[in-house]
Amino acid sequence: MDVLLVEDDFDLVRALSRALTERGFRVLSCADGAEALVMARKQAFSAIVLDLSLPGLDGLHVLQRLRRSDDLTPVLILTARGAVGDRVAGLNAGADDYLAKPFDMDELEARVRALIRRREGAGDARCGRLRCERESGAVFADEKPLELSPREAALLRALMQRPGHAVPRDRLFGAVFADDAEAPNAEAIDVVVHRLRKRLAGAGVEIVTLRGVGYVLCEDTVAERRP
Repeated sequence: MDVLLVEDDFDLVRALSRALTERGFRVLSCADGAEALVMARKQAFSAIVLDLSLPGLDGLHVLQRLRRSDDLTPVLILTARGAVGDRVAGLNAGADDYLAKPFDMDELEARVRALIRRREGAGDARCGRLRCERESGAVFADEKPLELSPREAALLRALMQRPGHAVPRDRLFGAVFADDAEAPNAEAIDVVVHRLRKRLAGAGVEIVTLRGVGYVLCEDTVAERRP
């Protein structure tokens, strides 16, 4: 489970990163709101732990921009602000939960896990005749398992997180090549897309290229109408 920790208190970042890692999470951190948006754009996270009091672009504006871009990653606001108005503002901006400092580490872990379970339990992702299991990540076409390479599967899962919506190239690149010791060139993602398109023939979907942006997975309505 990948968690993005956005916090400018470096002592707290070290403590939280160590504690969450010991509890089975993989933690990436940053101390700047603008950098957080870049990281969230490049990689899909299981949850985001977000401080409101950040230098430059504060946490509330980070959250608002995430939601305006249709990023539905669960967000837990973590802040020293205890006023009811701040909690309401955060929740109205799209936060899923709120935890004021100081806090108990076990409570933070429990809340993060609850947010992730809630998101995973929202139902399997579907597009055309494809179904992607939220929990396992397995993809089926007409309820038959698709035989895909690890990179093809990672790309399809990333696209199926938001069917019908554009997914930026850099986010797809991060999802497909995140574990590669030597990062390939940017054009490598196009090769994986080309191969995946062949695998998806007859599945009632198509991968559309949005030049300068990325790709979008859509239902192939033309194919569905063919005799």
